[in-house]
Amino acid sequence: MSASRFTPLLRAQLRSTPSNGHVAFVPPIRKLVFEYCDKWPSSANTRTFILNELEQLARANPHVELVVRQRTYKEPIIRGFYANERQKVIALSGFEVTGVAKKVQLLLDSSGAKIRPLKKSVESTTESTRGIWSGLHADRPTL
Repeated sequence: MSASRFTPLLRAQLRSTPSNGHVAFVPPIRKLVFEYCDKWPSSANTRTFILNELEQLARANPHVELVVRQRTYKEPIIRGFYANERQKVIALSGFEVTGVAKKVQLLLDSSGAKIRPLKKSVESTTESTRGIWSGLHADRPTL
């Protein structure tokens, strides 16, 4: 047999993509990036959250990479990066420290999937007890 008939099998081709199933759970969120300004008062509650609660958040979520970045003279935001290559951005200006914590939890619980509206309308399989009303079929009062 000649060696030209066989294609080489490279090690990089043997990788499997992780997926949720019976044996493993892969969380959808990969990374959270906190961006804030060190001078603006709108970033004060975000700075307080980072100083007081970020370490506890990191210990509770070891699967999430946490990044803190300064954005000079800009409003504070948080970015969530997901396994499906999408990202979500939430502005944190105007939130108290508990509000910042709720937005962080919202990103942690999110799947990263795009929000789609429901396309199906709700229809009943049975008629209503009064029937369908129409102005064309109603009895008109006599004058």
